[in-house]
Amino acid sequence: MGSIRRIKTKRRTRDLDQIKADLKSPRHLAQHKSTKAAEDLPGLGAFYCTECAKYFSDSHNLNEHRRGKNHKRRYLRSSDSVERPDFGTSVRMLKEEAHTQKAADAAVGLGTDNRRPLPSEDSTDNEAMKDVER
Repeated sequence: MGSIRRIKTKRRTRDLDQIKADLKSPRHLAQHKSTKAAEDLPGLGAFYCTECAKYFSDSHNLNEHRRGKNHKRRYLRSSDSVERPDFGTSVRMLKEEAHTQKAADAAVGLGTDNRRPLPSEDSTDNEAMKDVER
């Protein structure tokens, strides 16, 4: 029998919408960092990759991470990105729009169209009766 795949909460990282909020608002990031005790974090919480939401033990490991494959998967250098003080880059996954229920409904065809009124049932019945009388 195959094993059941489960998400380990021990190694769970922040979701993309949370990271996006961290990049937009320094207050949101500070609130997240204040929930963790600095003594329990690698490097006493001094070396943090905001785009990947990971702590590192020293600046060398942080710089190696930024040059590595895992960081580059989320990483894209573009001209229209938000200027970051260290690298001037943005995260590719974070540039995409967040999933919303409205977008899901529109994909299925349940969206609202407010440009034209729906024909009432009475008008269609009257037209059908006129066709029958002819």
